[in-house]
Amino acid sequence: MGLLEAQGLSKRFGGLQALYKVDLRVEEREIVGLIGPNGAGKTTLLRLLLGIHRPDEGRVVFKGQEITHLPTWERVGLGLAATFQNPRPLRRLPVIANVLVAAYGPRGGRKGDWVKRAEARALDALEFVGIADKAKEPASVLSQGELKRLEIARALATEPELLILDEPFAGLTPVETELLAKSLARLRKGGRFGRLHSEGCAMVIIEHKLSELFKIADRVVVLNFGQVLAEGRPEAIAQDPRVMEAYLGEGAHA
Repeated sequence: MGLLEAQGLSKRFGGLQALYKVDLRVEEREIVGLIGPNGAGKTTLLRLLLGIHRPDEGRVVFKGQEITHLPTWERVGLGLAATFQNPRPLRRLPVIANVLVAAYGPRGGRKGDWVKRAEARALDALEFVGIADKAKEPASVLSQGELKRLEIARALATEPELLILDEPFAGLTPVETELLAKSLARLRKGGRFGRLHSEGCAMVIIEHKLSELFKIADRVVVLNFGQVLAEGRPEAIAQDPRVMEAYLGEGAHA
C-alpha cells in the first residue's frame, strides 16, 4: 500500500458532479503532479484529502489508516500538510510568528525539545524557502510570491510526510520559481535542514506552470470533468493527445 491511497472518491455539489470515482496513489518520497483545466476537480480532490469536505463515496487511507472521516487537524497530526492557492497569513504578526503558529501544533510538539527550540526551527523553515531576512517584519509587507513561500514554511513547520501544494509557483518570478523547485526536490530526498529534519517528504502538486512541474514530478495525474483522464510519466503526459486537447489546447506544449 502506498503512503496515500484515495479510492473511488466522488463528490457532488447540488447538480454538479465535481468528482466521480477518482483514484489517487502516492508513494513515499514521490512527487505527483495533479493537472487539468479549470473546473476539472483538482481543488475538490485536495479538499477531500485534507478533510475540508467529505466524499459522497470512496475513502482515503494514509499510512495504512483510514482517514476519510477524520477532521483536518487530526490529519495534520498524522503528517499531512498543505499550502493553498490564496495565502491567508496573520498579516499584523511578524513573519516568524506565522510559522510558530504551525510549529506549536500537535505534530510539531511531539518532540520534547520543540517548544524550547521552536523559534530556531521556524527560522530554519523560513531559511529553507528563502525569506528568513523578513522574519521580524509583519506579514503584510510580503509580496505575493513571498506569501506563497511563507505558506510552505508554515507547512514545513509541522514536519509533514506528505505535502499537498496548490499552485506553489503562482506569483513567483522565474528565478524564484527555479529556486523553489530545487528546494522541493531537496525536501523530497530528505535530510537535515538546520534544525528541521525530514526522512523525505512526498508531495502532490497542483500547478499550471507545467514546464517547472514536469521537471520535478515523478508522475502526473490529469483530471478532466471530475475524472482521471490520464496518468503517467511527465514526458508521456506531455505527448498524450487527450491531454493536449483537454488541457493544453491543440498545438500547445508543456
